[in-house]
Amino acid sequence: MRIAKQDIQPRLNVPGAIARQKLNFGDATGYGAIAGEYFSLKAGTDIAPLLKGLKTDSCQSPHWGYMIEGQVTVSYLDGTEESVSAGDLFYWPPGHSVRVGRDAEIILFSPQAEHCAVIDHLKAKLNELMKNSA
Repeated sequence: MRIAKQDIQPRLNVPGAIARQKLNFGDATGYGAIAGEYFSLKAGTDIAPLLKGLKTDSCQSPHWGYMIEGQVTVSYLDGTEESVSAGDLFYWPPGHSVRVGRDAEIILFSPQAEHCAVIDHLKAKLNELMKNSA
């Protein structure tokens, strides 16, 4: 799920302050510590091959975030895709993959245990690729 800033109705709009709030923007029930993450991704990056071997060959961590700049396409298990661009808030549920269309700067908030497991898997896959190409 993603939403552009201009599509979120202000709940408070007074001189000097506008508060926009999107209710029901994901669910963190049952998760422990949350990690704040800043990702810089180059155009052409596609993490799908690195997710092979995880449950459903996809990222199993939900993410809440903000796209500072760039553009990414998120693929979901049901075959749907959505584009997230600069200025968008987003929620990606477990069961997704990401490919980068334009250099991207992204802020993520993710359940720490779940996303650390995914990142550890990505690192192991990258190490395996580096060994095989040497």
